[in-house]
Amino acid sequence: MTGTNALLSTPLLRKNAPKSLAGYARFRQVLDNDGALPARIKALYLAIVATTKGYEAMAARELARGHGLGLTFDEAASGATILCSVRGEGASLRFIGILEQTYPDRADAETPLAEITVADGEARDNFLAYFGSMPPSLGKLVDHLPIAADAYYLMREGTLATTPIGKKYAELLLCAVIAADYSTLVAVHAKGAMTAGASETELYEALLCAVPVSGLSGWVAAINAIEAQ
Repeated sequence: MTGTNALLSTPLLRKNAPKSLAGYARFRQVLDNDGALPARIKALYLAIVATTKGYEAMAARELARGHGLGLTFDEAASGATILCSVRGEGASLRFIGILEQTYPDRADAETPLAEITVADGEARDNFLAYFGSMPPSLGKLVDHLPIAADAYYLMREGTLATTPIGKKYAELLLCAVIAADYSTLVAVHAKGAMTAGASETELYEALLCAVPVSGLSGWVAAINAIEAQ
């Protein structure tokens, strides 16, 4: 698969940066082939991370590659759910556009917006169970904006507990997206991924999915954040 990669096919870099491309080709060997994580899942991660950075052509190539590797529509559609929580409306809608181009025969029926009730204290209990103690950012919502605390809880649950790729892959996807932004928050979801059953190698393969869009610094910043915990 690495021979068809757009960067590896660039004549300028083949001439001027043979060592850099040789290194990148080795990264792509990890990303493009089954390893601790299935290749189709890593292709999905790459597509989603590229979407968050606005690299739509790259995102489309990676999602199409995942489709060719057997990524189902429902698996791919998990990306739209996760993005609406972790990177907001714009990123989710951008990914939905790419998803619809990649799976043109898939059409969903109109569905009314579900009414979901959240019991008193349900959000607080969920936050405490996941984080061990109340993060200040969520404590402010619980104490001052309880409807927003419920909203945060519902979006977290929708992201982590109800997507077709499952909680482990969802947590690992969050790790890849956050690593691409060099954020220390990656440590939170690295812990969540391990709690959900991810191995260290699965975690590291997911983090490598940040490298094509954020360079080597994405990996270094993620590992530093995780090791600092």
